Amino acid sequence: MESSTNLNPLREDISEEDREPAPASVFAARPLRPPSTDSSDKYSPVEWTEYFDKEDDISISGSDDVFHVYMAGTEGPVVFCLHGGGYSGLSFSLVASKIKEKARVVAMDLRGHGKSVTENELDLSLETMSKDVLAVIKEMYGDSPPAIVLVGHSMGGSVAVQVAANKTLLSLAGLVVVDVVEGTAIASLIHMQKILSNRMQHFPSIQKAIEYSVRGGSLRNIDSARVSIPTTLIYDDSKQCYVYRTRLEKTEQYWKGWYDGLSEKFLSSPVPKLLLLAGTDRLDKTLTIGQMQGKFQMIVVKHTGHAIQEDVPEEFANLVLNFVSRNRIGPNGVEIPGMGMWKPSQPKT
Repeated sequence: MESSTNLNPLREDISEEDREPAPASVFAARPLRPPSTDSSDKYSPVEWTEYFDKEDDISISGSDDVFHVYMAGTEGPVVFCLHGGGYSGLSFSLVASKIKEKARVVAMDLRGHGKSVTENELDLSLETMSKDVLAVIKEMYGDSPPAIVLVGHSMGGSVAVQVAANKTLLSLAGLVVVDVVEGTAIASLIHMQKILSNRMQHFPSIQKAIEYSVRGGSLRNIDSARVSIPTTLIYDDSKQCYVYRTRLEKTEQYWKGWYDGLSEKFLSSPVPKLLLLAGTDRLDKTLTIGQMQGKFQMIVVKHTGHAIQEDVPEEFANLVLNFVSRNRIGPNGVEIPGMGMWKPSQPKT
């Protein structure tokens, strides 16, 4: 999710110090290229098929909920990606095209986002979203899922940690959390309604929305914005324009719940863990102590905004693949030297 649609409370979203200021109106801004160049070409949408291999709708048994997923790759463990608030599964498009060379990728549109359709679009409680993820995995893989590495960005990171903390996904083999820390997140929640109300609300075209996200600095990679932004929008017939698909401003009751206890739950998750951050000032006390004790791996990805996976997809993909390799995560479990393959669904001996 771009900061214009971003509820994720991090310094990147509320500070403009390091980014080029956005024009008062993208429509009145002078073109960055000569007048003969049509900006609609530069910011034109790109289909997901350039990055993922297929898409599917996953119907949840016993409900009318249908979750949309994008998939890539045929071998290796499943890197299951959960996007931030206001984004969609296509936030991981460029990443998927790299990871699929060595692992499978599944990127899910969470409830109220992208192409997923649920009975209650506004129930973005941590409990509900974590249950959604487990339900989708069960529908996709049955009772014998492959080894799964959960990758969650911002709000999606909180969901991934909750799934791991529940300890009900027995094939969970790794956890990657992207640019979300409990202390910073909770402290910044008071700014979120202002951020949401100050963002541009209406777009005459998808191209203008893509342009807005890039020129405003919330996404720093045009190639990623061209594929990820379109599914964050819907066309409003009454207003004759595009508006945001996800009504984040109506979900405030759940915001604090996303981040309460996040650090402790992350540290207690019984799998290898990686925390990717866009700034060194985002660790709270609990995580600082945990890092000193070697409970997780942390990497600061420089020269990027909040959406690390979109801004530097190749570096992001390499970090995830290195994490998978370093922890010997295979398609069916963790390979322990001298002991063969250990499946996460079995207790270690």
